[in-house]
Amino acid sequence: MSGAQGHDAIVDVRLSTIALPLATPVSDAKVLTGVQKPMAEIAILVAEIRTTHGHSGLGFSYATRGGGPAQFAHAVEIAPALIGEDPNDIQRLWTKLAWAGASVGRSGVATQAIAAIDTALWDIKARRAGLSLAKLLGSHRDTLPCYNSSGGYLHTPIGEVLDRATASLERGIGGLKLKVGQPDGREDIRRVRALRDHVGAGVPIMVDANQQWDRATAWRMVRALDEFDLTWIEEPLDAYDVEGHGRLSREFDTPIATGEMLTNVDEYWSYLRDQAVDILQPDAPRVGGVTPFLATATLADRAGIAIAPHFVMELHVHLAAALAAPAWVEHFEWLEPLFEERITIADGRMVVPTGPGLGLTLTGQARAWATAEVVVAG
Repeated sequence: MSGAQGHDAIVDVRLSTIALPLATPVSDAKVLTGVQKPMAEIAILVAEIRTTHGHSGLGFSYATRGGGPAQFAHAVEIAPALIGEDPNDIQRLWTKLAWAGASVGRSGVATQAIAAIDTALWDIKARRAGLSLAKLLGSHRDTLPCYNSSGGYLHTPIGEVLDRATASLERGIGGLKLKVGQPDGREDIRRVRALRDHVGAGVPIMVDANQQWDRATAWRMVRALDEFDLTWIEEPLDAYDVEGHGRLSREFDTPIATGEMLTNVDEYWSYLRDQAVDILQPDAPRVGGVTPFLATATLADRAGIAIAPHFVMELHVHLAAALAAPAWVEHFEWLEPLFEERITIADGRMVVPTGPGLGLTLTGQARAWATAEVVVAG
């Protein structure tokens, strides 16, 4: 429907790609195995949408180490399909954008480019209603348990890991994640033991192998880690090894988590259908935005599988609040330079923002970091 007929319509879409620097390059097991280099920056794809009725919305996606320029180029190519469309028709527009780029598939870069646009449309809808995104979706809770991931990377000496753990807990963060996947598994055990001894038995600890164990190694390491009462062991195997994750989940007491690298709903369904994971970790920007995240969450709820969204707390705090079952939110301060607002954390929990939409405003510094920008209009 067109704006001239009294219905709201999309006027323009401003797309930008931002090179967000990290204060210190970070290394996980993928660096130690040589498949990737340390990560020094994050490519952020931003979509800002305006409508004939004066509404606007902000959405974003991201890529690490590679893929940022491809996301931006794909978004620029498909965005003209939005002009003149009713911004309320979010599901239909997601499908239209997917068909606009169908020749390159419906996962990976294609869905990640759509994610920024889809999230901006949800931001418009919530802002127009005067509600936070969480409230628009039907929030179940106002605070969520949170854990910090940025302080436990493998490049960080264990003494510094322990200091950062103390600082996180003193800040009010409820749990801690430690990267594992050293060439010598005994070093992983030593670091996990040191962290557990440092924080005590009552603090939730998660570990993350970033897909770098083979099945035999994963079997040995999960058995060895069972004694530490971990909240979960994350990505012990390749992200697409559904059978292997299922065997670990069924055999050991420690919950097995995976899913951050999957990029469409069908890939998540393979885990849910086979009951092959204890905790699913969808990432809204990677899976295609709020719309497919909600579809994944519905399937997980039907399967009785818990969800703990990956990264991007600024978005996932809203989505996790709308889940029927309580969910952990992952705390990373990496994206904070992009936004004027800050999320409140206290007593081990993250407070769900109450402002309209996502409640986010880009900083001047974020705009200064933009390496390319295109405005798509009629």
